[in-house]
Amino acid sequence: MTTTDIPEGFERRTRRSPLTDPWEPLYSKTTDKAVIIGLRLAKPHTNGRGLIHGGLIAALADNAMGHSCAHVMGGLSSLVTISLAVDFVGNAEVGQWLAVESDVVKTGRTICFVQSLVKADDVVIARANATFRVVPKKE
Repeated sequence: MTTTDIPEGFERRTRRSPLTDPWEPLYSKTTDKAVIIGLRLAKPHTNGRGLIHGGLIAALADNAMGHSCAHVMGGLSSLVTISLAVDFVGNAEVGQWLAVESDVVKTGRTICFVQSLVKADDVVIARANATFRVVPKKE
């Protein structure tokens, strides 16, 4: 895979976690309203039938929505997931570009509401929504 396989505006993510390490390389694109997470789908992202695993989709949606809330709130707080719901409306296959595009619905002092569309080659395959608890960052 070359960098030409990555859509314009996406850069390699620098924030890593043990959960997402096996899924690397992950990419992101930051807008004024969201952090979009994307990746080129590969065999390690599949279930036993060769389709992209729903757990991967849910985890990436949770990740993108949390980062989007934090971004919109100025990066001054950490967030923890209170609730997460994902509706699967299609499927994706190896080789497609998966992108999680979030929309922060409302932020408050202690809570953030966000929704997202998960797309494979620009076709919606899932929608998600989540509620996050705002937790002050530890110094």
